[in-house]
Amino acid sequence: MTAKRGLVLDANILIRAIFGKHVRRLIDSSNEHILLCCPDLCFEETLRHIPVISERRMFNAGVAFRNFEEVAQLVEPVDLSAYSAFREPARQRIARRDPDDWPVVAVSLMLQLPIWTEDLDFFGIGIATWKSELVELHFQP
Repeated sequence: MTAKRGLVLDANILIRAIFGKHVRRLIDSSNEHILLCCPDLCFEETLRHIPVISERRMFNAGVAFRNFEEVAQLVEPVDLSAYSAFREPARQRIARRDPDDWPVVAVSLMLQLPIWTEDLDFFGIGIATWKSELVELHFQP
């Protein structure tokens, strides 16, 4: 699962890929060149949010779940058993901001990869982060 180039995706990136076009296009275009991975717990969180977001946006939930399946084929899940050893260092970094985000930080620490997120809680925790507006720069060779 290690790669020289990659990104750890936060759940908000998965959600943007399901309900929007820009992030989905970025994921589609990067998949051959860069490892995209995400903690398994973020996939579960995303699945829980799909019905609520679909209803709020008046978006067809069936389409959203199909989009999720397509995105899930492009983003490698990382099992809790692989990153659980990084729980405490991750919590130390994110605890004051959003302790529930520790899995993303743990996977980032484990794989030594930056995080792709729009969540400001990840900024300033000592790990490189990329926002969608500039992430293509990371994709360049």
